[in-house]
Formats: sequence, structure tokens, C-alpha cells
Amino acid sequence: MNVLFDTNVILDLLLDRKPHVEVAALLVARVERGELTGYVCATTITTIFYLATKVVGIDAAKIQIKKILELFDVALVNQSVLKAGLSSGFSDFEDAVLYEAAKYAKVDCIVTRNIKDFKRATLPVYLPCELEAMCALR
Repeated sequence: MNVLFDTNVILDLLLDRKPHVEVAALLVARVERGELTGYVCATTITTIFYLATKVVGIDAAKIQIKKILELFDVALVNQSVLKAGLSSGFSDFEDAVLYEAAKYAKVDCIVTRNIKDFKRATLPVYLPCELEAMCALR
């Protein structure tokens, strides 16, 4: 299954945000084992880099980004994705861009802790605990 990970799920893992880190770690482990094909939006990479440099410095931030890029495919953000995001009807442009990038990458679903932000989505959108439960049943 191809899954786009929202920025908040990746940050849960990188920043050890309790109680969310546990399920985020389980899902990322599934990506590492090849049980899921993980995607992140291109904007997730830039957001994480910006935040990480503030907390751990530029060198450590680069190491984290390299790890993410080795593990995840990147859902591209191009002019078509940005235009679609603008006309998507989403109230949050960042979420709209992430969603349109997911559609453009032809992923099967999105995993996020902010389900309410994706009310207009036609792709399946799961909470991390929901996706982990689905994977555990396979």
C-alpha cells in the first residue's frame, strides 16, 4: 500500500512527541520493512528542515532529511498541484497542497492526526492508529 505521511506524523517520530510517537514509529517501521511504501510531500521536507535547524542545528537537520529521503518517496509539488490546491475547497492551503500532491503521486491513502482538515478528501484518510490496526490485520 502506498501511503502519504502527513508532516505531523513524521514530526511525532522525529520530535518524540508522546503519546503519538509510538504509533508513528510502528508505521515507519512498516515502511522500513517494505510492508508499506511511504511517501512524504515535498513541502514536508522543507518544513521539517526548517523546524529541525531551530532545534538541533543545520548539520543534524541535514542528517535527518537524508534519512527521510532514503526511506520515503517524495510526492512532488508542481504548478498543477499548487493550482489544484488553490481550487480544492480546503480551508488550509498547506493541507490542500499535501492532498493534491498525494493524488498526483497516486497514493492509496493519507495518514494524519488531523483528519478534520481533510473533510473534502476523496482519497481515504486515516489516523495513525487506524492505519496501524489495518496493517496489523494483514
